[in-house]
Amino acid sequence: MLPPTQRLPQARVLIEMDRYFVLHAPRQTGKTTALHTLASELTAGGDIAALTFSCERAKAAGDDYAAAESLLLDSLREAAARSGWPEELLPPEPWPQVTPGSRFGSALSEWCRRCPRRVVLLLDEIDALQGNSMVSILSQLRDGHNARHQGRPFPASVVLCGLRNLRDYKVASGGDADRVNPASPFNIIAESLRLGDFTADEIAELYGLHTQATGQEFTKDAVDRVFELTQGQPWLVNALAYEITFRMRMADVITAGQVEGAKERLIRARATHLDSLVARLHEPRVKRVMEPVVAGTFPDIDLTFSDDLSYVRDLGLIKQEPPLEVANPIYREVILRVLGAPSEQHVMADPHSFVLPDGRFDLPRLLREFVVFWREHGEVLIRQEGYHEAACQIILMAFLHRLVNGGGQLDREYAAGTKRLDVLVRWSYTGPEGERLIQREAMELKVWRASENDPMPDGLAQLDRYLDRLTLSTGVLVIFDRRPEAPPWKERGGFEQATTPSGRQVTVLRV
Repeated sequence: MLPPTQRLPQARVLIEMDRYFVLHAPRQTGKTTALHTLASELTAGGDIAALTFSCERAKAAGDDYAAAESLLLDSLREAAARSGWPEELLPPEPWPQVTPGSRFGSALSEWCRRCPRRVVLLLDEIDALQGNSMVSILSQLRDGHNARHQGRPFPASVVLCGLRNLRDYKVASGGDADRVNPASPFNIIAESLRLGDFTADEIAELYGLHTQATGQEFTKDAVDRVFELTQGQPWLVNALAYEITFRMRMADVITAGQVEGAKERLIRARATHLDSLVARLHEPRVKRVMEPVVAGTFPDIDLTFSDDLSYVRDLGLIKQEPPLEVANPIYREVILRVLGAPSEQHVMADPHSFVLPDGRFDLPRLLREFVVFWREHGEVLIRQEGYHEAACQIILMAFLHRLVNGGGQLDREYAAGTKRLDVLVRWSYTGPEGERLIQREAMELKVWRASENDPMPDGLAQLDRYLDRLTLSTGVLVIFDRRPEAPPWKERGGFEQATTPSGRQVTVLRV
């Protein structure tokens, strides 16, 4: 692995300045490893006793702050016992007996009074604390921090590490569900650091360590494809390499094609990391942000939207900076597959029947079959779909995935405010000379909503730009007419030919 602390150069500077700060990042990005390494390096310096411990046990305490204090202090003592420190650095035994609600702060104060070194405390999984327990612990840390200038012994520096940025963690403030109250019991933090994703160079360095250890190389194209698929998300970067080298047992030079295969295996396997993310898709706060992303619409902005947006960013589901889109292509693929799974169960057509005699995929027939499917099931599936605003896109994606997945792949691109979803079908087949060929078919999805103009002109221009990027000469524009005044079924579902602004001849399907 890469040296953990080189990913957090600011952390050591802040600790040397005796600052309290937050470190946050999505799950499985290396936070805990970085904390333990940082604590070891600081303690090895000789003038600091730096200890990392987890707050995860205290989750069971809920609002019972007295129980939370006991669980935290037990975890702290056990972590210190495992550290191998000399006796004079260890916390006192027993802890001071004081009123619940002040035990944690008093225990830290007593430890710092006895310890011959500056104490630095790194609290991992801080957002495992709930409700009143969170408020109590953060308030005690704030109280101890503010009393240091009056001579009270207390940790020189405290690092709070978790999934969320606690500056925006309104629940920790004891606020109600509307999350509008901006007050916070922990307003003393100097910085809020985010453990970032890997850069392309860091992925190359990481994989280079594998090459040094085993002699097995990754081609530059393979490394570039890993970065493109993961955008540097650490768990995904490691998972792809593990899938290739251990599960697929590739012993030769690793290529971009093998990375593509590993991606598909990873998505199908739905590892715990991916499951934990998609399990949140139907949380109201997550859905509020993600539904317009999938639908390509503009989100409704009000006083609480920025907090919901911050929450979804902290989960790692969307990019840290605008535009509002999914964090990486693997997450993008998983999200649509998960949302479309219920609709996919209704697709009864045989995927093999869409393969032409020459091995190519029969996309025109698939679209004709989708019109029949939509007339039979569309309205029912829309009513059942939790992401109602994006139901049309999700249902068509489920239909495509069911019929293409056997011998091809789907690439999807979508983002809030684009008013479209771009789809590329990639189908592998064998040419007349036995060569391996790739059929590529591009589609643009649009929804015609109430009080809007016909999206066909914009759709043709957008499809044009998409085909330019793909260097394709033709494509398909699908328009879902969801207006109350839309023509009846028998007058819709028709195909027509149209010309894009650049002169391409494309197919338009209205359903």
